[in-house]
Amino acid sequence: MALALIFSGQGAQKIGMGRSLFEQSAAARALYAEANTVLGWDLSKISFEGPDAELTQTKVCQPALFVHGLALLAALRERGGLPAGEPQYALGLSLGEVTAYCAAGVFDFATGLRVVAERGRLMQQACEQTTGGMAAIIGEERAKVYELCREFDLEAANFNAPGQIIVSGEKSKIDTAVTAARERGIKKVIPLNVAGAYHSRLMEPARAAFAAYLEQIPFAAPQFTVFTNTTGRTVSAPADLKAALVKQVVSSVLWEDCMRSAAAAGAVEFWELGPGGVLAGLARRTEKTWAVRSFAEFSDLTA
Repeated sequence: MALALIFSGQGAQKIGMGRSLFEQSAAARALYAEANTVLGWDLSKISFEGPDAELTQTKVCQPALFVHGLALLAALRERGGLPAGEPQYALGLSLGEVTAYCAAGVFDFATGLRVVAERGRLMQQACEQTTGGMAAIIGEERAKVYELCREFDLEAANFNAPGQIIVSGEKSKIDTAVTAARERGIKKVIPLNVAGAYHSRLMEPARAAFAAYLEQIPFAAPQFTVFTNTTGRTVSAPADLKAALVKQVVSSVLWEDCMRSAAAAGAVEFWELGPGGVLAGLARRTEKTWAVRSFAEFSDLTA
């Protein structure tokens, strides 16, 4: 079938995610129990019950989405829901790239969770030390968005799908750019309610500290093909995988490019493992002919 697994990024989280997996899958329940032990706090309780203000914190939602994605994969495997020899590809949006690498055996679950927890902690710290913002620009070509970024000293943070691009930078500059864009006839410019300027130079302190942290973490070659957000292409050597995760903290997320590369490499079906169906929506916006399924809760595994 040539299946690609796609894993969610920050922003997809919602209260209650994973509860049905915990209740109905022994494999998923074991991962949540291990996660609570590794982290030293009750991830499952916050994932299932909130409050929303706590779940949306970068240092919380990143581990929550990582565990949820891998709990879905564990439950699928437990039920024999993956065809023989699958998946052949894995990719993830921003944080989801770490989940994809873990699914591909680059590191084990506990190691991956520690990596994600440190990534989230450092990024939240960087947010608290800066005044950053982000905005979505809908319906415009990349060249026009790059031009806007150059003029207002911003960075293109996410290329999610054709005509859906996120810009990032100092909040005052975001506000100025949003006003200017609307005055110039860019019809849909939406300031985002985020804690900081992700995937921009304002995350440099997090990038530097994350690089130092990863130096001591062993990476293995992936067991199937993975893609990096930094280039939109495949990556396989352990040193290159590590470098990609470090660079990704401050670089553009080329999600549309990753999806197109996976399809060009031979992926004929995409399974989204994460809440909300966000990635499925982006996939359909990119190429309507792609076969995409979304799995978020236990009922999705039996549908």
